[in-house]
Amino acid sequence: MTEHLNKKTFLEKVFNYEVNKEWKYEGALPCIIDFYADWCGPCKMVAPILEELSSEFDGKINIYKINTEVEQELASAFGVRSIPSMLFCPTNGQPQMSVGALPKDSLIQAINDVLLKDTVSK
Repeated sequence: MTEHLNKKTFLEKVFNYEVNKEWKYEGALPCIIDFYADWCGPCKMVAPILEELSSEFDGKINIYKINTEVEQELASAFGVRSIPSMLFCPTNGQPQMSVGALPKDSLIQAINDVLLKDTVSK
């Protein structure tokens, strides 16, 4: 299941930008953060794909959702200007932002290339 984050849970599970100036990922598993809004058509197309991926990659990655209408501070902290935007956060290294509705195969490729590349070889 995808999980909705607010500022408090974001600071605990992803990145506490109030304490750390440099990126420091707080999570145990890599994650995708979907910045969306209820009125956004492309966001609605991506939502069921993310639900499928959360099942397929259960235990390997977390998928979080942030409603940009509600959590405007989080959206602006990451410079989100258009939605859907997805932030891919590996456990080590810098996060990568992708803008636009990605098809499922592109999301799987990004999961494998960005999020799981360090774990596959172990």
